[in-house]
Amino acid sequence: MSNTTSVAFGSGVLIATPSGANATPVQFGSLQDVTLDISFSSKQLFGQYQFPIALARGEGKISGKAKFANIDGPLFNNCFFGQTSSAGQKLWAYNEGGAVPAASPYAYATANSANFDADLGVVYAASGLALTKVASAPAVGQYSVSAGVYTFNSGDAGKAVLVSYSYLQASAGSRSVISNKLIGTAPNFQIDFYQSNPNVAGAQWSLRLYNCVSTKLSIASKTQDFTIPELDFEAFANSSNAIGEINTVD
Repeated sequence: MSNTTSVAFGSGVLIATPSGANATPVQFGSLQDVTLDISFSSKQLFGQYQFPIALARGEGKISGKAKFANIDGPLFNNCFFGQTSSAGQKLWAYNEGGAVPAASPYAYATANSANFDADLGVVYAASGLALTKVASAPAVGQYSVSAGVYTFNSGDAGKAVLVSYSYLQASAGSRSVISNKLIGTAPNFQIDFYQSNPNVAGAQWSLRLYNCVSTKLSIASKTQDFTIPELDFEAFANSSNAIGEINTVD
């Protein structure tokens, strides 16, 4: 007879805790699914018969992957990149609508010129044709930019343009510069995976892996769908030669 107490439902909950003192655990938000694979190689001993007469386990491997919907910078950094984070976020202003003034100096100041970061291009609003960036003294169909102010030629006076650029938002978000680290360097973290049975109070099971390293981060977008990042990881022994623990319903 089956025991429904030990049944689990849903994607569960996945939490990563970075290594180090007083590390803040980070949850995989909007978790879609988790896959855990535990495997061993094997060595077979044969005699004169077709099937082995002995078999021994060889190397073991624990790997997993998680798909989740939240684009979480601290999680990416703590579990994959291992960089130093700072407060503030670079945002995009994509195709900000503007117009070349009718009078000199034919300059358009972007809405976020005070926090301007980088130019990402200008196109004519009517045709979608791109203008060419120059250092100064733009001709018709050209522009120059300095500190978030775009300057055009008098021949483009009155024309509507779409300006794209990035700017810094200092009050929210986080930013990590991805540096080129030495080979072998990777952030370590503990993984806690938990599932429950919604129909039985207190019925749950969990798996904790003490030491993990992420091996791959995939981020794919598509038309008319949500972006679902995927993080792959592998587990290895800690200083006590322990891999983890599994807790289940009796």
